[in-house]
This record gives sequence, structure tokens and C-alpha cells, in this order.
Amino acid sequence: MTGERNYLWLPAISLWRREVVRFLKQRNRIISALATPLVFWLLIGNGLGSSFQLPDTPQSMSYLEYFFPGTVVLIMLFTAIFSTISIIEDRREGFLQSVLVAPVSPGAIVLGKFLGGATLAALQGALFLALAPFAGLHVPWSSWPILVGVFFLVGFGLTGLGFLVAWPMTSTQGFHAIMNIFLMPLWMLSGALFPAPPDRGSWVYWVVQANPVTYAVSAVRRVLYTGDPEVVNLPPLGLSVAVSAIFAVVVYGLCWRMVASRHKVTG
Repeated sequence: MTGERNYLWLPAISLWRREVVRFLKQRNRIISALATPLVFWLLIGNGLGSSFQLPDTPQSMSYLEYFFPGTVVLIMLFTAIFSTISIIEDRREGFLQSVLVAPVSPGAIVLGKFLGGATLAALQGALFLALAPFAGLHVPWSSWPILVGVFFLVGFGLTGLGFLVAWPMTSTQGFHAIMNIFLMPLWMLSGALFPAPPDRGSWVYWVVQANPVTYAVSAVRRVLYTGDPEVVNLPPLGLSVAVSAIFAVVVYGLCWRMVASRHKVTG
């Protein structure tokens, strides 16, 4: 048991702590992760608010309010991106190579990075909730433990997405290109900007349903509207959490295999 702890958990906790401290010391990353989604929320929410009628939503729900949960997930996505881009920086600086040749489990490298990204994503998402009253949302204190848990789970999966993209990359420019082509469309087609079309014959409907980020947005939105029968038509909370959990496990497994193959070659 002690050997397993030294091989997996102690390195993972050390990497998690390094990730959190590194992020907090770089204030520009904190500002970027919050400011860009905030501008999106204010500009798009106010710009479309007076001219966009949402289907399957209560008449009292403004677009600014509808867009708020999607903005929370966008913040967590940006946080995960900024967290995993450090993989490229660590490789360039030689830190990653030293970790790969160290007597630690490949799972510890992945777990440490995932825990760091998920922690930062949950903190950033919780911080943005301070603006919920400006969107017409009032989050009861009883919902906060569930929200933080959902934020952590969603952040874990989103960090995995960023990890999958960042690990084979050798330049930050390539990472940003893939992000714009792959990660941002996943968010846009998640119900964050607009509800899924009700027509099952539409390809957009099936893309939204197959998109794992859809269930992340749905989980956040469901918790924010706990007990409200007029919430926009979404997958149930249990299904959203279950899909998010399965997705997090799958991306963790894929990342573990990538690191394990590199760890074997390096070792």
C-alpha cells in the first residue's frame, strides 16, 4: 500500500499542487480565463437578448440568463486549455522529460494534471457564479455543494480533452489551431448558445446529442434550476452527470495510454 501511494498518489498530488500554484502566480491566465467568456456573455447576451426568442423556455427567461450556464462551461473550457497548454511548455523546458524518466506511474502524471485542471476549472466556475444575480439567477446555498461537484467533474473531462490535444503537440501555435477547429465548435454545439433543434431529422440535432460537452452544459443548467419545472428541455440531471462521468473516465484512460507509451520509450 505504501509503495502504491509513493508510486501514484504522492507524485499526482505534487503535480496537482504545482499546477495550482503555477496558475495562481500567473495572473494573466486568471484574467484571460475569466475575461474572454465574460465579454462573450455580455456582448452576445445583450446583443441577441432583444431579438432572439428561445424555443421551449419560459417567457420570463432572457437570453442573458439562458447563456449564463454555457458561459460557465466556457470558462471551465478556457481554464482547462490554459492548464493543459503547460504540457507543451514543460516539454520545451525539459520538466516533462524528467518526470517521464522518474520512477512514477504514468497514471500519476495524468492524474496530477487532471486534478489540477479540474480544481482550477471548479474555482473559476464558482467565482463566475457571483454574477448570477445579474442574469436573473438566484442560486440557493443548498445547491452549492452539488454545483461544485458538477464543476469538478466537468472540469476533469474538459481537462482530458485539452490533454489529448496538447500531448502530441510540439508548439503552442498548433495547439491553438486545434483548439479553434475542434474544442470551440464542441462548445458551440452543446446547447450553450442555442437549444438543440427539436427535429430529429436534422444533423445538428444528432451532433448536439452525441457531443459530450452537451451533457456538461446540461448538468450545470439542471443544477442551477433545481426544482424549477420550467427549465429548458434538457437531458435529466442523472443522465447528464452519468455521461459526464463516463466521458471523464474514457479520456483519462486514453491519456494514460498515451503517457504510458511515451513513458515506456523514454524509460
